[in-house]
Amino acid sequence: MGIDRFMRLKEPKREKIVEGAVEEFSRYGFRQASLNRLAQSLGISKGSLFQYFGNKEGLFLFIFDQAVALVRKRLAQVKQETAEKDFFEKIRRSLAAGVDFLRRHPRVYRIYLKMLFQEDFPLRTELLHRVRLFSAEYLRPMVLKGMAQGEVRSDMDPDFVVFLLDAVMDRFLQAQCVSFLDGGTGLYEGSAEVTGRLIDALVEVLRNGLAGDGMGHAGSRSRGGAHDDSGLGVQVPGA
Repeated sequence: MGIDRFMRLKEPKREKIVEGAVEEFSRYGFRQASLNRLAQSLGISKGSLFQYFGNKEGLFLFIFDQAVALVRKRLAQVKQETAEKDFFEKIRRSLAAGVDFLRRHPRVYRIYLKMLFQEDFPLRTELLHRVRLFSAEYLRPMVLKGMAQGEVRSDMDPDFVVFLLDAVMDRFLQAQCVSFLDGGTGLYEGSAEVTGRLIDALVEVLRNGLAGDGMGHAGSRSRGGAHDDSGLGVQVPGA
């Protein structure tokens, strides 16, 4: 009922409240966020916030759902744009879209990082679980199609491939914003040129693996082999 009342507000007022809440949670995290301070900054009564969202948890859940909706919308665009592309181009475009999202919505991403690293609060496990499920729901059909088309090794557990991709892509995005996760790559606050180059490098690792010529795998492509068993063991079209 409260959310319905909130949604009946005029759009500028709704946007002002959402923006204010995002700022509050991104700056102070969940536990230290204050509805008193938020209401004062918005010029409304604290009681109005309670009427709309029930409590601080209700407001945080609303902001979380809004953020997920933004991500879903962007990834739906990527999915449509890359429908005819191969598996690795889909991964490259998805990762690039993630970088674009966190640059367009830095405060939203900061809330995620606070949830991940800095806080323990009642909603944390549930919400982070939802993030991982959402990522798996996006990646798994992509992986299965890649396997069916011979672009990804079909003898691997698709759930493990999804886990691997999710872990690598999530860490890549985190390193954009957290200095100690950079690992000397230049990702932390890196320029668009540097980030783009590292996205391409990551995709090439996924495509061709890490094994060198001495392992008898990575060099198979140049020797005319039809299959590369390193990394994800992708089929090499036209080899």
